[in-house]
Amino acid sequence: MSVTESAVRAALSQVVDPEIRRPITELDMVGDIEISPESFVKVTILLTVAGCPMHAAIQRDVTAALEALDGVAGVNVVMGAMSDEQRAALTQKLHGGRTEPVIPFAQDDSLTQVILVASGKGGVGKSSVTVNLALALAGKGKKVGVLDADIYGHSVQQMLGLYDTDPTLVDDMILPVPFMGLSVISMGMFKESRDQVIAWRGPMLDRALAQFMTDVYWGDLDYLIVDLPPGTGDVALSMGQKLPNAEVIVVTTPQSAASEVAERAGTMASMFEQKLIGVIENMSYLSVTCPHCGEAHRTDVFGSGGGIEVAGALSAKVGYDVPLLAEVPMDPQVSVSGDRGIPYVALNPDSEASKVIYGIADHLNERRPSIKGKKLGVTVL
Repeated sequence: MSVTESAVRAALSQVVDPEIRRPITELDMVGDIEISPESFVKVTILLTVAGCPMHAAIQRDVTAALEALDGVAGVNVVMGAMSDEQRAALTQKLHGGRTEPVIPFAQDDSLTQVILVASGKGGVGKSSVTVNLALALAGKGKKVGVLDADIYGHSVQQMLGLYDTDPTLVDDMILPVPFMGLSVISMGMFKESRDQVIAWRGPMLDRALAQFMTDVYWGDLDYLIVDLPPGTGDVALSMGQKLPNAEVIVVTTPQSAASEVAERAGTMASMFEQKLIGVIENMSYLSVTCPHCGEAHRTDVFGSGGGIEVAGALSAKVGYDVPLLAEVPMDPQVSVSGDRGIPYVALNPDSEASKVIYGIADHLNERRPSIKGKKLGVTVL
């Protein structure tokens, strides 16, 4: 059976660029195709940039796709790079022909659900909730982006083990780093060294956040999960202005001291008319197996009631129901997984805490988007 060029292109159309998440044929990454009389196939793949960090994965996937074709006697994949003109054309195509930078998630036709994960204070496990919830959503087949908007205290990069991975730059366009089905951007990816300190005033913070949303090619996401810094400072203000249609999840812990400040984070969101999805009480309790009866007993290490208290206070303030989404139990493996750069839900998928997080992901997938409490782009004449 002879191998045709159309069959080769059809096979290559199933190969997806890991960073851009679109078929390489659609991205004009397929160069010359040569088929010998003996059915040996030689194909040139044009990487977006020379030295693309995903070159090995693309070469592997192209080889596998072609070797699976009936009649192919052998495959030779040559890795090249796009010319300046080809890169410019690709950038133009990915931006939909736009020449001015825009925030795609703020457009009326955006189908991406943007969820800001906020907290009143640090140390409540907000970043851990962000990372694990994002991975749980990706595990359910959703396209998920993670934006670490905590410019000063970024930790998402470490939690995902991405310290040695940099985003690919295609001209002025930034491609997020792929990880276990996620597309990830963090300020830490742009530092020259891990110990470099970011000491920026408000305008510089605002400019960096704008670039993370306009210069990064996020693609067609189902969810963009944004890890906000704790409190109600410049970043929360900037994100409220840039993403008025975003929704917010507030993370707190059981004790009253944490719940009081968590309420302020939710109030900040309501000031920009961003809808509050609900409250997550993290480190809610410790499940301890009794040495006498062998059964698990709940121990409230940090007290109880903080999550429901925040949910009730915010509900009264905004005028619609802000539910307590879940109580996530404590588990020493959470910090271990973060240090190892492997999200907890991937390391311990059958644990009690992971099941709770997957339950939150199910809730987000199953709920019907509501306009109640959400800002609408309507002008009253």
